[in-house]
Amino acid sequence: MPENHYVLLDRDGVINQDSDDFIKSPEEWMPIDGSLEAIALLNEHDYKVVVITNQSGVARGLFDTAMLEKIHAKMQRMAEEKGGKIDAIYFCPHGPDDHCNCRKPKSGLLEAFARDNHVSLSGMPVIGDSLRDLQSAQAVGASPILVKTGKGCKTLTENSNLNVPTFENLYDAAKYLTSRP
Repeated sequence: MPENHYVLLDRDGVINQDSDDFIKSPEEWMPIDGSLEAIALLNEHDYKVVVITNQSGVARGLFDTAMLEKIHAKMQRMAEEKGGKIDAIYFCPHGPDDHCNCRKPKSGLLEAFARDNHVSLSGMPVIGDSLRDLQSAQAVGASPILVKTGKGCKTLTENSNLNVPTFENLYDAAKYLTSRP
């Protein structure tokens, strides 16, 4: 399998409904229509799916890493019910003022993924709904893709000069990726 057969996904606003109040429990984690099917479609075409997500709610004390693991267990279980598999989840537990290297738009999480899997990020698809998702991808030479779900429409409106492939949702982005030769 070619090493670029990974797709890196942001979580909130791409796979699941986003909330300005944070996703603090498994009950609050609700998939966006078609997103779990998109993961299955990517898997069917030999893509491994990895989630790269900022989770500052941990630093803010809104939930702990044990609760985050429960949220992620629900996400993985629901993806599996649709025939999909999430190979790994990388998350930044820090807040915006912690000056860490892992919080997007910084590239620390992407670099950790590349190190752990001995792959190059060059040209690897990174799908997100916010400018910081796209910036972290661009910082490492990956290929950013924007979806209009979550904060995607706002990102597009506020950054009219964005020159990245843009899709209605994760399923449309997955169809695009899987239809390429």
